[in-house]
Amino acid sequence: MMRSEGERKELGGFLKACRDRVDPATLGLPAGRRRTPGLKREEVALAIGVSVSWYTWIEQGREVRASPEVLDRLARVLRMSDDERVYAFALSGYGVPLDSPDESVTAGLRQLVEAMQPIPAYVRNTRFDILAWNPAIADLFVDYSQLARHERNTLRLMFLYPPYRSLILNWEEMARGLLAGFRAAMAQAQDKAPFLALVEDMAAHSEDFRRWWPEHDVRRFDEGAKRLNHPTRGLLDLQYVALVPESRHDLSLVTYLPRR
Repeated sequence: MMRSEGERKELGGFLKACRDRVDPATLGLPAGRRRTPGLKREEVALAIGVSVSWYTWIEQGREVRASPEVLDRLARVLRMSDDERVYAFALSGYGVPLDSPDESVTAGLRQLVEAMQPIPAYVRNTRFDILAWNPAIADLFVDYSQLARHERNTLRLMFLYPPYRSLILNWEEMARGLLAGFRAAMAQAQDKAPFLALVEDMAAHSEDFRRWWPEHDVRRFDEGAKRLNHPTRGLLDLQYVALVPESRHDLSLVTYLPRR
């Protein structure tokens, strides 16, 4: 599989971010005085059994490609999570690509979202565009029907829609989690153009996005807790769950339930 220069550089930046956070003691190395945090390139190269120059080329985004076996060793040495390992494999051309973001939602899925009322629910694609919703979730967050189509995106709303800052009490936790999930989805998408266009737009308008995007955080964002200070319903402690339809892996059905 041919990889773009952007994918190679993204992998290099991601590996450096992982390397910087690893405690040298985990490899039995003395911490001592170090100019930079984490592991050195030569330490990683030695641990995974490759030359320093070859590993350096990987981080520099040059046209070299690690084998699955080397990537497995790299994931262990850099203490990658399962989501981060999948992300590294996807950027290396081994992941199973997700379909491109699709604007279509089947009639059955729309009916399911409507039937879930009064349980808040919506359908989003892998780029986090909101494609269908019911009145309950519109009441919880925002009336999506009043937004332009390009504004119906959870990443855009999280970072650029001011009321979310006061509505979502654990805003930074949610914003960072959403960003990490978006990065993981982008790596697996066949058509990255819609994702990259959103990244460019977000970086131009959000200081928080510009600060956090280079951190290369990657993890799933399909279940967790969200606390709201709703203007009419007061404090709400909610559990969100995202489910993927079997026939449409590019879509997720997101629901919100009171936490027990």
